[in-house]
Amino acid sequence: MSTPPNRRAVAVLLLIPVVVTLALWAFAWPAARIAPRDLPVGVAGAGPAAEQLERGFERRVDAFEVHRFDGEAAAREAIEDRTVYGAVVAGPEGPHVLTASAASPVVAQLLRDAVTAQAPEGTPVRTTDVVAAPPGDPRGGALGASVLPLALAGMGAGAAV
Repeated sequence: MSTPPNRRAVAVLLLIPVVVTLALWAFAWPAARIAPRDLPVGVAGAGPAAEQLERGFERRVDAFEVHRFDGEAAAREAIEDRTVYGAVVAGPEGPHVLTASAASPVVAQLLRDAVTAQAPEGTPVRTTDVVAAPPGDPRGGALGASVLPLALAGMGAGAAV
């Protein structure tokens, strides 16, 4: 015996809001709780300035995984090899932030903000983008914008199968 049309319509009307709620939760919940966890960053240089920068990163428990480098050249090489997302070089003229916006514009901004917050008032913080994002997509938004359409197409194909 088949289900009456009215029952089927009611079931569909109840099921659609549940599916939409689950889909929103699946995308919104992780984005609302985004924070750095064991983010590999580097500190280069010697002396108390480099140690102070390293302690500043380590104060944020489980947020950063700090790698030490002898100098700026080693830090740049680590960024280019994707060992770290960015590095801070402690120098006599103040901290110099090395970033890789191509890896993550958000992490590059986070690193700049973290170092600027640690720097003494009035100390200039220089920033160099070692591995820059492509000029056509400087914020790296193309990949993020493609996630929802890909997920919906995947769900649609799965439902059709």
